[in-house]
Amino acid sequence: MSERVGFIGLGIMGRGMAANLLKAGFPVRVWNRTASRMEPLVAAGAEAGESPADVAAHSDVIITCVSDTPDVQNVILGENGVIHGAKPGSLVIDCSTISPQATREIAAELADKGVHMLDAPISGGSEGAAKGTLSIMVGGDGEQFARALPVFQAMGKTITHVGEENGSGQTVKLVNQVLVVGNALAMCEALLFAQAGGVDLQKTFDAISQGAAGSWMFTNRAPQIMRRDWRPGFTIDLQQKDLRLVLEAADQSGVPIPGTSFVFNLYRTLEAQGLGSEGNHALIKALEHLAGFQVGSETESEG
Repeated sequence: MSERVGFIGLGIMGRGMAANLLKAGFPVRVWNRTASRMEPLVAAGAEAGESPADVAAHSDVIITCVSDTPDVQNVILGENGVIHGAKPGSLVIDCSTISPQATREIAAELADKGVHMLDAPISGGSEGAAKGTLSIMVGGDGEQFARALPVFQAMGKTITHVGEENGSGQTVKLVNQVLVVGNALAMCEALLFAQAGGVDLQKTFDAISQGAAGSWMFTNRAPQIMRRDWRPGFTIDLQQKDLRLVLEAADQSGVPIPGTSFVFNLYRTLEAQGLGSEGNHALIKALEHLAGFQVGSETESEG
């Protein structure tokens, strides 16, 4: 437990993860671009960092959890970035979901300074981040993975070392996202079909959620759809960012992913309507617009 942990990025996922590191007894120093987000963690015992470089200078293990590839490049390699404060032998763990190729490039620059890197993207939504039950898929050196395991165990439940190469964690996360949106589309079509068939949605859910047709997406998000509750476990905008990474990587490797591409374009119609900050289960609204009716609500208010 002696390793000091730095945590950069206290968004929808990062704040729960950092809180769980504190609960597990790690000394934690945090930094976030919007400084006010640090306050609850400082109140819980974290130290406030002045910059990513400052966090790195006071930490043995530095975790980044930010939105997109340019954000990771900025907080690690940019002005006042982690690379300017990290000591040789320290470990950077990136829990963001970004380009596998960019991950390899960042890892190479850190290695030139004697700093290790693991890519460790996460899945499980804001609920998993808060409860410490995230799935974490880790790419990079096995010895560094073993070193980081107590840190991962404070934040997640299913922790898998998927490969020795940097970027392999990111690739597995993109595999995860193909399944997430495929399950989301199946859920939305099924609920629309049920609504049109006139059956009770809750009884339909109870009948099938635990059987062969069940999924994490259906169990956790179908009830939200039925309540017309669009609060995000993961936003449409972030889902789209991940799907762009999937489509780019699939294009590079020549893999046909027509279903994923279709979902990407459905989400695009919702972004065009200003719904990008809603949960990714709001995918159903794109199908509702096509169908001309709504699921699970007798009112027209959608928030």
